[in-house]
Amino acid sequence: MTYEALAELLLSRKGAVEDYPFGPQAAVFKVAGKMFALVALDETPLRLTLKCDPVEADFFRSIYGAIRPGYHMNKQHWNTITLDGSVPQELLLRMVNASHALVVKGLRRTEREQLG
Repeated sequence: MTYEALAELLLSRKGAVEDYPFGPQAAVFKVAGKMFALVALDETPLRLTLKCDPVEADFFRSIYGAIRPGYHMNKQHWNTITLDGSVPQELLLRMVNASHALVVKGLRRTEREQLG
């Protein structure tokens, strides 16, 4: 997956914005100021870090070698996925949606209402 396709997917989530708080090598995608995805731009293939349910995180790690504990993140709640084609697109989309939903769930009610 190209960065352009990945960014388009991430930015299509409700309220998503792209930011570079860690410099040009890491694109951070946020909703209401809270990160739900991070893309390591200096890696080939790209690496995508997503928030996840701890039980699902362990399950996916046990099945796919390309899914590992979140790099420089809370290993229980974040997974880093190497986008080498070994993780099915459908699962990747599900993980992106789940990450966004987990972050939105943690927002204040007024912030969630502003998202619609």
